[in-house]
Amino acid sequence: MCLILLAIKSHPAYKLIIAANRDEFYERPTAPAAFWADSPDVLAGRDLRAGGAWLGITKKGKIATLTNYRDPPSIKSGAPSRGNLVRNYLSGDKNPADFLAGLEKKAGFYNGFNLIIGDTEDLYWYSNRGGESRRLIPGIHGLSNHLLETPWPKVTRGKKAFRKILSNQKIPPPDELFTILADRTIPDDKSLPDTGVGLERERMLSPIFITSEIYGTRSSTLIMIDKNNHVTFMERTFDPASDHQPMSTYEFFIEA
Repeated sequence: MCLILLAIKSHPAYKLIIAANRDEFYERPTAPAAFWADSPDVLAGRDLRAGGAWLGITKKGKIATLTNYRDPPSIKSGAPSRGNLVRNYLSGDKNPADFLAGLEKKAGFYNGFNLIIGDTEDLYWYSNRGGESRRLIPGIHGLSNHLLETPWPKVTRGKKAFRKILSNQKIPPPDELFTILADRTIPDDKSLPDTGVGLERERMLSPIFITSEIYGTRSSTLIMIDKNNHVTFMERTFDPASDHQPMSTYEFFIEA
């Protein structure tokens, strides 16, 4: 399922770099990243079934991203859409502390999730499966569908490759970052987690980039914010029925 890699104040030219894959059922309708008509400040892809999002940024520098927490026995039917957490933070006017304080009171109504919110200076992680929220310190962080930094093979492999590229003082080439997100390596069975979906499905979900008949990686996204608050947002989308991989790029300076 999904993967988020973050480099917080870990490169001389960039205060934040996010590299992320969104994995979803192919039949779920999705809009590619764009500025939203109903919230023109928000740049994000959109789930057309429930209206939420999984990763986005605003012109004023608010940032939010989300993964589901994989725990099939705990899934509740009729729970509110977790993607609305990203939408509500980005389109709302609450700061991270107030947003998370309100969320903690109702987090139990949602199925399992990890949420990262904040801005270009500070990001906070919260999971309704992981206790209190916490501020992310400078460094390389990885998140999939368990708790932050859980060393699933895709998280460990992604962080290692991410760190290697960023250890070079040069500007990180976007193509090399997208190469990390395109990695289809399947780990050894002995290193796979047991999340209650069975070994065959654990194998299918284990690569950084997932493919199967009905489910897989739908988009790869880079967000790069330099020391001057210039944002480069790049998204590559995937259609299993086509070799075409559309790329969209947005650049802007964060508004004061």
